[in-house]
Amino acid sequence: MVLKLRKNKAEALPPLCAVGECMALLGGAWTPNVVWYLSAGARRFGELKADMVPVSAKVLSARLKDLEDKGVVTRCVMPTSPPSVEYALTELGAELVPALKAIVSVGQRLKARRAEAA
Repeated sequence: MVLKLRKNKAEALPPLCAVGECMALLGGAWTPNVVWYLSAGARRFGELKADMVPVSAKVLSARLKDLEDKGVVTRCVMPTSPPSVEYALTELGAELVPALKAIVSVGQRLKARRAEAA
């Protein structure tokens, strides 16, 4: 017996899937963490590294460069001696914060359910 294929009632995604684009950005290793810690304000590289202890300097540097290239993070060289660099979220980057907060909220509920089931 062959089941009848039901039509999907979800709104059709645009040809260049916006959900996929956003998830590709946030799906990178440590990328959500960078956005999360920058959501409270500008941070220097060393401060971000301390926030995310297990991340290597190489990976953190790569994530920051990638986010800067995509317009999510700004890099500002401070005129100090020695020079220091501050990273901050752009307007586009700040728009990701509510999505991350929603993901954190759902994640907490999922963890609570798993703990109850154990």
